[in-house]
Formats: sequence, structure tokens, C-alpha cells
Amino acid sequence: MLSLNDTPFQLATLQLTGIPGMQTGHTWVALIFCILYLISIIGNLSILTLVVREPALRQPMYYFLSMLSLNDLGMSFSTLPTVLATFCFNYRHIGFDACLVQMFFVHTFSFMESGILLTMSFDRFVAICDLLRYATVLTNSCILAMGLGILAKSFITLFPFLFLVKRLPFCKGRILHHSYCLHPDLMKVACGDIHVNNIYGLFVVIFTYGIDSAFILLSYALILRAVLAIASQEQRLKALNTCMSHICAVLAFYVPIIAVSMIRCFWKSAPPVVHVMMSNVYLFVPPMLNPIIQHEDKGNTQRDLQNPS
Repeated sequence: MLSLNDTPFQLATLQLTGIPGMQTGHTWVALIFCILYLISIIGNLSILTLVVREPALRQPMYYFLSMLSLNDLGMSFSTLPTVLATFCFNYRHIGFDACLVQMFFVHTFSFMESGILLTMSFDRFVAICDLLRYATVLTNSCILAMGLGILAKSFITLFPFLFLVKRLPFCKGRILHHSYCLHPDLMKVACGDIHVNNIYGLFVVIFTYGIDSAFILLSYALILRAVLAIASQEQRLKALNTCMSHICAVLAFYVPIIAVSMIRCFWKSAPPVVHVMMSNVYLFVPPMLNPIIQHEDKGNTQRDLQNPS
């Protein structure tokens, strides 16, 4: 029997939260988030501007980099309204439908980033293992098809979540544990049968993160085999140097995801602040780090690609 407080109802609004235990320091947290957003937005916009203005950069590797920058901007703008409202203006309410839309875009951009990193690993593979065919394999139409494929895959796999969440009644309160909407967080306040949501969510994670990361590892295994076959140590280092920025971007994206998953599976008694902080790292750090990583590497990567072996 459900108690009075557990009676299912349809939500009109939800309440977002900040960082547990840091209510008195929200001003400083707001300042940190503002700095992160500024670095992310300015950095990614500068990369896009540079690629558009410089004809020499209109090459496959920079097109993929532009996709990554666009995706990072999308991720930043998806979380920015509610994060700033929560920490800067102490406005914590969000409409249920608006929360669903934000959830959809946050997860979509996250899955798209995984797909873009996979295409970038394919770019590195062709550049090092089959340089003579680089221009013929990675044509503009091929790159466009890859980008549209990533978009379609993410949209199609995540679109059902809107209906899977919308159908659920809610009986466990209105308070979410983050300053933005995520599917796992919504499941914590839902009642009724959520097995379909959890099973489909697991399928989507394996279908995106699992497959993408497996192919990224395969690409680098083949790259490493090709590099080790190069006689000159200097040329080996030069070839590996063209991959460093991508490797750093992959680590910046996947390490927080793995850390969040490990904490949820093996440290369920962790303080709420740990879960919140790791989720913030997972969403905010990659969009901020990617422009810095790519800016540091872009100066020598194009030159090294011309003579990797």
C-alpha cells in the first residue's frame, strides 16, 4: 500500500539542487562555473572561427575538430540556463517538460561526443596507416555522412526516453540531485515500473559508449602496430605526436564517465557531494579542456602528418 506521501502524481515542476554541503559557498561555486563556461564557449568559438577563416585548415582533421567544438558548445548551452539560475540567482524550479528537453539534449550531446571521438580516431588511423589514401578516403562527402550519422544515431536512440519518462508517475518528491536534468536522477523520483527505462538505458550506454570506446581502442592498437614498424625512432615519435591531442580528449571524456560508473556500482554509500561533483566533472570539464588541448597541438600536427614515417 502506498502512503499518502507516496501517492503517484504527475509533476508540473521539479526542484533542482546545488552542491550538497556547500550552500554557504554557492557564490564561489557560481564564479567557478562562470569561468568554466567562459573558457569553454570562448575556446570553442575561437577554434570554429579559426577553421572558417584559414583556408589551410580546411582539412578532414580540422573538420572533425570543428564538430567536436560545435558539440561542446551544445553541451555548454544545454546546462548553462539551469546551472546559472541555481547558483547565481537561487532559482531552482524547472518545468517538467523543460526538464525532459534538457535531459534529452544533455545526453544527446554526450553520446555525440563519443561518436565524434570515434571518427577522430579513424582519422588518425588513416593518416598514419594509409596516408597515401588519406585525401581520397576522408572526402568532404564522407565527413558529412559521418557527422549526420552520429547525429542520427544519437537522436534516434535517445528520442524514446522522452516517452519512457513521460509515461511514469512520480511519488518520491520533486527534488533532483543536480542543477540540471539527467535520466538517472529522474528515475530516483519516479515510481511504478522503471525496468523498461533501466534496461533501455543500459542498452543505449552499451550501444554508444561501449561500442565507440571498443573501436577507439582497436584503432589505436592498429596505429601502434603501424608505428612500431617504422624504423626511425624520430619518425615513430613524430607519428605518435599527431595522436596526442586526440588521446588527451578521449581520456578527458571517458575517465570521468568511468569514474562516475565505478562510484555508482562500488561506492553506493558515497556522500551525495561525491556523486554531484563527479557528474559536474563529467559534463563541464571536457568542453573546457578540449579547446585547450587542441590549441596546444594544432601548431605541429599538420606538419607531422605530411611525413609520419
